[in-house]
Amino acid sequence: MLFLRLWRRRDGAVTIAARCVVRVFFTVTLMPDLLILTAFIPTFFFVSVTPGMAMTLAMSTGMSIGMRGALWMSLGELTALGMVSTCAAVGVATLMLNFPAAFLAFRIVGGLYLLYLGWQLWHSRGKLAVAGQSRGPVVPAQLMRQGFITAAANPKGWAFHAVLLPPFLDAGKPFLVQWPVLLFLILLIEFLCLMLYAVGGRSLGQFLNSHGRIRLLNRISGALMALVGIWLMLG
Repeated sequence: MLFLRLWRRRDGAVTIAARCVVRVFFTVTLMPDLLILTAFIPTFFFVSVTPGMAMTLAMSTGMSIGMRGALWMSLGELTALGMVSTCAAVGVATLMLNFPAAFLAFRIVGGLYLLYLGWQLWHSRGKLAVAGQSRGPVVPAQLMRQGFITAAANPKGWAFHAVLLPPFLDAGKPFLVQWPVLLFLILLIEFLCLMLYAVGGRSLGQFLNSHGRIRLLNRISGALMALVGIWLMLG
C-alpha cells in the first residue's frame, strides 16, 4: 500500500512537471520573441503618440466633455483599430487599398459628419457643447461612432499597418497564437496615448471653464473636431 501511494505521488509529480514543460514550450516557441517585442513596443508607441486625427479627436473630446466622453470615444476608435490591424495582419488591408473609391466615399461621409459636429460646437449647439459651468453630456453611441469613423476611414492607417505589421509576424509560428499578444499591445499603447491627449484636453477645458470662457472652449473644441473632419476628407 505504501509503495502504491508513493508511486501515485510520483506519477502526479511527473504529470505536473510535464504540464509545466508543455506550457513553457508553447510560451517560448509560439508567442512572439522577446527581441521582436522590444522592437515592436517602442515602434508602435512613437507612431501612436505622434499627433494625428485620433489624438486630436481625443483632446477635443476631453476638452468639451471630459474623461468619460473620451473613454467612450476611445472605445469606438480602438474597435476600428483592432479591425484595421487584424485585416492588415491577414493581408486584407492590401486588398482594401486597391479600391480607393470606397475609401474616398467613406472618408467624405465621415469627414462631413465630423465637420457638422464641429460646426455645432463652434456655435455652442448640439449635445456635445458645453453649457453653463457644466461639461457637455456623455452620449456613448455618438462618441463611439466618432472614434470608429475616424480610425476606420483613415487610409493612411490601413496602409501603415499593412506595411509595418507583417515584419513582426513569424511565419513559422501559428498566427492565432502570436497575433492576440501583438493586438493587445497595439490597443493598449493606443489607449494610453489617447488618454494622455484626453487628459491634456480636459486640463485646458477646466482652465477655460473656470475663467468663464465657455464660448471659447466650445469654439476650440469645434475647431479641433472640424480639423479632424477636413483631415479625414483630404486623406
